[in-house]
Amino acid sequence: MRVRATLNHFYYLLIPPMTTQYSIPLQARLNLETARITWPEIERFFARGRVLHIASSLDLLAVAEALVEDNVAKFGEWTQNGLVKHLEDTTAKSWVADDSKLWAVVIAPWVLVQERD
Repeated sequence: MRVRATLNHFYYLLIPPMTTQYSIPLQARLNLETARITWPEIERFFARGRVLHIASSLDLLAVAEALVEDNVAKFGEWTQNGLVKHLEDTTAKSWVADDSKLWAVVIAPWVLVQERD
């Protein structure tokens, strides 16, 4: 089942668990649903505690895939090492101040955000 939702001008598909009804591999679907995003578009999600900061050393799509597939081992390792964490206030403030280049993918209810150069 595909559900379309909006995040201001940022469109995304809520991703259900992978089933045989999809002909597009998960990695490809996630790639299609990843886009540049501005701070105002994610600000309200940050206020709700729904933004996960993904370290630039990780592949954003690999993290999204692990979350969709409920890969507790991988995701746990990343969170334990501080590579995936709730977005901190100080990081959010710096993103606002320097108009950072952000990329995001939505895995409801989470918005995974990564800063890119």
